[in-house]
Amino acid sequence: MLPALPRHRVLLLVVVAIVAVAAIPAWRAFQSSDAKAARKPDPVPVSVAAVQRRDVVHRIASIGTVQSLQTVVLRPQVTGVVTAVLFDEGQLVERGALLARIDDRTIRANLARAEAEKASREAELRSAELDLARYRELGDPRIVPRQAIDQQAARVEQLKAGIAAAEAAIEAHRVELGYTRIVAPVRGRVGIRRIDPGNLVQAGAEGGIVTVTQVDPISVVFTVPQAALGALDAGPDGRRGRRVVAYDRDAGTELAAGRIASFDNQIDTATGTLRVRAEFANPDGRLWPGQFVALQVETGLSEDVTVVPARAVNEGLAGAFVYRVRDGKAEVVPVETRYRDEDLVVIARGVAPGDELVVDGQSRLRDGSAVKLVAPAGGADAAG
Repeated sequence: MLPALPRHRVLLLVVVAIVAVAAIPAWRAFQSSDAKAARKPDPVPVSVAAVQRRDVVHRIASIGTVQSLQTVVLRPQVTGVVTAVLFDEGQLVERGALLARIDDRTIRANLARAEAEKASREAELRSAELDLARYRELGDPRIVPRQAIDQQAARVEQLKAGIAAAEAAIEAHRVELGYTRIVAPVRGRVGIRRIDPGNLVQAGAEGGIVTVTQVDPISVVFTVPQAALGALDAGPDGRRGRRVVAYDRDAGTELAAGRIASFDNQIDTATGTLRVRAEFANPDGRLWPGQFVALQVETGLSEDVTVVPARAVNEGLAGAFVYRVRDGKAEVVPVETRYRDEDLVVIARGVAPGDELVVDGQSRLRDGSAVKLVAPAGGADAAG
C-alpha cells in the first residue's frame, strides 16, 4: 500500500492538471494560426482586357430636347363657316396640301361686284378719252373753251384712279378668297384638330384650326460647357458641322445622326453653358418634338493611339495607374492619360498594345498579388 501524500501536494497536482487541460485549446489555436500563416493566400479572381491600338473619336455627352424647325398654328384669316375638314389627325402632309375650307360665297360675290365696278369704270374711261381727243382735235378756243378741255382731262384721270381702286378691291377679295382654303405651309405632321365642319370661325381666332409641325428635317437643342467651344468650332467665323448622334434615353439605342447647325449668341452666365442646335434627317419619324434624347457630340479624332477600357484606369495619390497581369501576378503600372470618356481612355505612356489589364477585381489587389483570370461579367473590350 502506497503511503498517503500530504494535502498540499495533492492540491498542487490538481492545479497543474487543470492548467494543462486549459492550455490544450490555446496550443491547438496557436498551431492552427502558424499553419495558416505558412499557407500562401488564394489568388484574387480578376477579369482582364487587352490594350489596343486604333483610332478614337472624341465625344462630349449631353442631353437635348427635340424641337421642330417650323411649327405653324393655322388660324383663320377670314370669318365664315367651316365647310370641310380634309385631314386626319396625326397625318403627314405635304406643303400646300388642302386641309380645310371656309364658306366663300360672300367673298366671291364681293369679288364679282368689284370686277363689275372695274368694267364700268373702264367703259367710262374709253368714252371720256374719245371726248378728250375730239376736243383737242378741234383746237379752236371759240368752239371748245380751254377750261372744258382741262375738265375733260381731269375726268379721264379720275376714271383711271377709279379703275386702279377697283383693281385693288379685286386683289383684296382674291386674297380673302385664298384664305378660305386652309393649306399646309410646310411639309409636316398635323396635330389634333380644333374645329369641325359647320363651326363658325372668326378671323384671327386664338385657338386656330390645327397645328402643322415639321418633322423632317428636325432639330435637337442642347447645351455644352463653355470649355468645349474650341472643340466644337464655335468661333467668330461661325464654322459648323460637327457630327451629333442622338440616342434613346431609356433603351440607349441610336435614333438618328445629324450635324451641328447653329450656336446661341451668348453663354449662360448662371450655368457657364452655351445652347447649340443640331439638325437631323428624320425620314422614319423616330424623333418627336418635345422628346428628351441623349447625345454624343463628336469633337475630334485621335489616330492610331493606345486605348484601354475606362474601368482599367484607377486614380491614386500619385496619379493614374493600372494593374497589368504578367506571369499570374498583378503589377501596378503608372500611366499618362490623354483623353477619357465613359467607355475608354487614351494612354500616352505606360502600357503597350497586347498588355492585359485588370478591369474587374482591382479592390482586392496589391502590387504583386497573385491573380486568377475569370470571364468578365459584361465584356471588357477596349472600346467599352
